[in-house]
Formats: sequence, structure tokens, C-alpha cells
Amino acid sequence: MKIVISPAKTLDFESPLKTKEHSDSIFLKEAEQLIGKLRKLSRPKLSKLMGISPQLVELNHERYQNWNLPFNTDNARPAIQTFKGDVYIGLDAPSFKKTDFTFAQKHLRILSGLYGLLKPLDLMQAYRLEMGTKLNYSTKVKNLYQFWNDKITDALNEEFANEKNKYLINLASNEYFKSIKPKKLDAEIITPNFKDNKNGQYKVISFFAKKARGSMTAFIVKNKIKSIEDIKAFDTDGYIFNKELSGEKEWVFTRG
Repeated sequence: MKIVISPAKTLDFESPLKTKEHSDSIFLKEAEQLIGKLRKLSRPKLSKLMGISPQLVELNHERYQNWNLPFNTDNARPAIQTFKGDVYIGLDAPSFKKTDFTFAQKHLRILSGLYGLLKPLDLMQAYRLEMGTKLNYSTKVKNLYQFWNDKITDALNEEFANEKNKYLINLASNEYFKSIKPKKLDAEIITPNFKDNKNGQYKVISFFAKKARGSMTAFIVKNKIKSIEDIKAFDTDGYIFNKELSGEKEWVFTRG
């Protein structure tokens, strides 16, 4: 079983590391190619491409110029201890024990516009490159989905080749999950959704749903869950599995 989640725009390179164990991304060559393209873009073009403020343009222009290989513990940081968005509030990696990091390293993957597919302890340097960015890489490659093509799916299939339970738990956003090609994936996909009661109706509320994706990831990791049926016991922050609203591959968890 594998879990996929999205990355985050907010990064933390300051707080103490809970574990010093680390690994290397399998797609550093591809990341270097993308950085080479981004380095050539002027500040106005970066602003137009990403729709960000002048301050963020300056920050990320500097990041691209400073990005360099090889990564080490002095110039890079493990991904799971770097991303700090809503999903990662729910994930709460600082609370992980050594056994949790070990389980996560085997079962959790982070999708990334720059790094493609990250293991939790893969070293990374600071960047901003959302998967939906329409980066014109070449005459034939007009966006990141075309750049990554089958690479992320193929990498997951290589991992599933050694798995008994071929399930992918999709806890990523639509933007990032589109980088995976379900028809070519050698695994069944289960997509949990999280809904809150608002005025008598269950609705997806973005902030709560993102945090819940991280909380479910932590629930799977900390309980060392390997059977997908056991995921239905998830009850963090008051969510419960709603059988009536759920389908075979889309599981709905509700609260309120």
C-alpha cells in the first residue's frame, strides 16, 4: 500500500530536525533540468508564469539561482520536515517516532512539481513550482504534466511490483493527482474525501479537508496500517466513515 499527498508552498528550513536520517530523490536529474529552465526566466516572466507578488518573485528567483547538486545535510533538508502547509499541520511530523519515519519512508510519497515523487526523508532544497504551472519546457512539452508524462506512474509501478497489497490511497489534491495516470497504474486507487456539516448539508471545506488528509496520513503511519479496511476506523478530529455517502473507491468521512 502506498499513500500520496501534495507538497506545500510554505517551507521550513529553520526548526530542529526530529530525525537526521535522509535519502535521495530518484528524480534529481529531472529536477536539475527544470531548474535550468527556471533560472533563465526573467523576474517579469516568473511573475506572469506563477501569478505571484514581486516579493515572492525575488525570493524564488534567488532560490533557483542558489539551487545546486549534490544535496547534503548542510544545503538541503528532508521533505517531510520541510513542507509546512495545511496538510502538514494534520500530519504533524514533529510528533513522529523513529518507527513512524521508517513506516512513512516505505509507504508515503509526496508529489512535487519540481521533484516529481519524493520519499518523506528525501533531501530537498527550497523551491516553488506547482504541478499546474504551464511551464513551456520545449516545443513539445508545454506544461509539467507533459514533462513528467509517465515517469511518476512508472516509478510507483516499480514500487508496487514488490507489494502484496496493491492499493494507492489518494490523499493528494486534484492538481497533483493528475500527474499520475490511473489507467497505467498497477494498483487500485482509493480516494478518501472529508466533509463537514454546514447548514444541514455535508460539504467539503478546503482548510478542514486539507488538514484531514494529513491527519489520515498520520493515522495510517502511526498505527502501521497495511489493510485498507482498517483505514475506515479513522476518527481524528471527529470524522467518521460514512457508509451511505461512500462508494467502492471513493470513501467519505463526515463530521458534525
